[in-house]
Formats: sequence, structure tokens, C-alpha cells
Amino acid sequence: MAGGVYESIYEASPASSGAKYLISIVVFGIVLFLFFNGLSSITRTTSGQELESLERAVRRSTVQCYALEGFYPESLSYLEEHYGLTYDEDKYVVSYEVSASNLMPSIDVIALKQGGGDGK
Repeated sequence: MAGGVYESIYEASPASSGAKYLISIVVFGIVLFLFFNGLSSITRTTSGQELESLERAVRRSTVQCYALEGFYPESLSYLEEHYGLTYDEDKYVVSYEVSASNLMPSIDVIALKQGGGDGK
């Protein structure tokens, strides 16, 4: 009889093992949700930093051209050819508008949406 008492203490009833299984699934789902939420937040932060970095690079190259050559470049392609400016044209659009050779151009960097459904 003593063996039967110990066996019943350590035996899990079907209802309690199902509850443990359900709790494990719920906890796993919460951990998975938090992981992907954190990953998404990191991706947004990194994209924002890339955008700011590209805008600083364009401005720095523009000012460097003015300091060395005495005029602001007429186009973005001049910066690419003579000052080594590079960026991912599939990811960003750089608006570079010149009003005069002695005035700082208007520079805007716009991120293109990723996964726009155009098959790229």
C-alpha cells in the first residue's frame, strides 16, 4: 500500500498535464511575440540612423566641394563621381536642388518603402 500512495503523488492527472501543456504554449507565444516586437523596433531604429547618416554624408560632401572648389556642385552625380558619394538607390531617394552656385543646395533624403509588392 505504501507504494501506491507514492505513485499517486507523482502521477499527473490528464487534466493537469493538459494545463501544463497549455501554459507552456502560452508562455512560448508571449516570448516569441516579445522577440519579434523587439526585432522590429531595432530594425526601425537602424533604418532611421541610416537615413540620417546618408543625409550627413551628402551635406558633408557638398560642403567639402564648396571648400575645395569654391562652388556647390550642380548635381548629385558630381558628388558621386568626384567625392565618392555612394548610396543604395533602391532604398533611398536623394533630393538635391541647387538655386545658385554660391548657395547651399536643398538636400532631402527619403526612404523608399520596403516590400512594396512590386516584385522586387
